[in-house]
Amino acid sequence: MTTNLLDFDLEGLTAYCEQLGEKRFRATQLFRWIHQRGASDFDQMTDLAKSLREKLKSRAHITALPVVTEHVSADGTVKWLFDVGDGNAVESVFIPEDDRGTLCVSSQAGCAVGCRFCSTGHQGFSRNLDTGEILAQLWYAEHSLRKRFGTEDRIISNVVMMGMGEPLQNYSALVPALRVMLDDHGYGLSRRRVTVSTSGVVPMMDRLSQDCAVALAVSLHAPNDPLRDNLVPLNRKYPIAELLDACERYLEFAPRDFITFEYCMLDGVNDQPEHARQLIELVRARGDGKSWCKFNLIPFNPFPASGLLRSSAARVTEFATMLSNAGIVTTVRKTRGDDIDAACGQLAGDVKDRTRAAERMAKQRTIPLKQVS
Repeated sequence: MTTNLLDFDLEGLTAYCEQLGEKRFRATQLFRWIHQRGASDFDQMTDLAKSLREKLKSRAHITALPVVTEHVSADGTVKWLFDVGDGNAVESVFIPEDDRGTLCVSSQAGCAVGCRFCSTGHQGFSRNLDTGEILAQLWYAEHSLRKRFGTEDRIISNVVMMGMGEPLQNYSALVPALRVMLDDHGYGLSRRRVTVSTSGVVPMMDRLSQDCAVALAVSLHAPNDPLRDNLVPLNRKYPIAELLDACERYLEFAPRDFITFEYCMLDGVNDQPEHARQLIELVRARGDGKSWCKFNLIPFNPFPASGLLRSSAARVTEFATMLSNAGIVTTVRKTRGDDIDAACGQLAGDVKDRTRAAERMAKQRTIPLKQVS
């Protein structure tokens, strides 16, 4: 069995090259070809010794995930469905804006957390992705977009681990992938522009602060434990007080001087003035009076199994105004990709059905599913 080189961060690729009897600098050259130039053919890597290229041809490969479907929204958002085998698939979303290009990346096939407002959670958990499967989403998106737009310039400036899954429950695969994103020989992204979103896995938040402290977003969604227990079941293990303690500890190492709290606005559930007042009290009780967090209010994207509804625009505005008037930086997330089901909380709501359909079509045509070359 040959080795997929997307599985390695630079340290791992260096060790691999040394096993082949090669010097360390060869790993850096190879790493640049893979991630900066998007090469998958070893013959393209002209500054590598021919002997090394021949070794790699017989022992290694650079292979992204098969693309089942690709959808482009009227607003320019692009969503890919990637096949990860055994009837499982994950989705990634590229969101273009005037000053940035953001890629939303999945870390698991499905999710075990089971938040009430998330369609992925209702699908259940299949498995963790490995490092190569996480990176393959970025590798494919970056280099296919460059070809589409006819440029060699970087397209993706920001990565958010906000796709399918709870990233911190797949820690061993997540951290090497983050290191490749940050490495100057890889994608060269700033720590401020790589964000891990978590529903509150407190011990792993502490580990991340020491191992790879990127920007942190926390899915809060409620101002008190009884309500959050209902919306985010993980809260029963790590209640709000413990979660906020972990946030304060993380701030000592974070690349930004604030933590982002994500708050999905649910009609009549967590969007009342009393809930805003409770959030204000939570924030004021910490941070020594400093502005240590910001809130990102997220319009809910309804799906039948949730039994929940989206808060009205007027209610969202009122809620945001209360937080802002209390001195808390507050934004309302602009919905993107609604026409291709690429908005927050919508990823992979019916992935398995779509995967099976694509597989049936491919077999009928006697051609393989599309795969990046």
